[in-house]
Amino acid sequence: MTGREHAGRDEVGLVTGSSRGIGRAVALTLARRGCQVVINYKQDAEAAAKTLAEVEAAGGRGSLCRADVEDPDELAELFETVRRRHGHLDHLVANAAAGPAKSVEQVELRHLARSHAMNSQSFVLAAQHAVRLMGNGGRIVAVSSLAAGRAVPGYAAIGAQKAALESWVRYFAAELAPRGINVNTVTGGMVTTDSLEHYLRATGLTHADVVSHIPQGRPGSPQEIADAVDFLLSPAAAYITGQNLVVDGGLSITAPFCAHPG
Repeated sequence: MTGREHAGRDEVGLVTGSSRGIGRAVALTLARRGCQVVINYKQDAEAAAKTLAEVEAAGGRGSLCRADVEDPDELAELFETVRRRHGHLDHLVANAAAGPAKSVEQVELRHLARSHAMNSQSFVLAAQHAVRLMGNGGRIVAVSSLAAGRAVPGYAAIGAQKAALESWVRYFAAELAPRGINVNTVTGGMVTTDSLEHYLRATGLTHADVVSHIPQGRPGSPQEIADAVDFLLSPAAAYITGQNLVVDGGLSITAPFCAHPG
């Protein structure tokens, strides 16, 4: 338990990168549970406003907060805004992610710096801020990638930082467990998002290249990832911490699941 009922009206959840894709699905799922959702976005105010409208149409309550989570100052202000508006935080879903689709030889220093700031540094700082608002009891879920443990074509800069993210999750989980704060990761496989389309274009891979290796024979949806996140935020997951829940239709149990370019 987080100290509040999972569907309680005073429950507050922050989802980074929630104007579209997986983050949007998570925000809507929490709203349907009665959670007050803080919708974070960086650039697309129109998409964020649409997500908020859908949250309200679903009977939920939400608010918008623009912040670039790569920037430590903006990230700190995001959590200060949560404190001013709500006074506490029950759930943090660290979903925002970005990085270049480059081979290991193409990765430049600027790519390394951005991928670190976006995919692992932002999680560490966000989790630190979140803990201060949670007191004794809360949930933190980070969204990771199969590339954290597998060499996915063109995903080195992101995958290496997602591996670091998963390591940070375990450390946070171990140290925060006595305070009733659970920290876990959800990893999706091939999920139908704008980010997937960008990745396929950048690498020259096709949907068929990946789907042919998925035992269930189809990509996943943002909602299926959101459902896994919601489970880890719920009382049913009270005894689960420091774990990575993989939601990929079996993709990660095949080897290899897509070919590297020659």
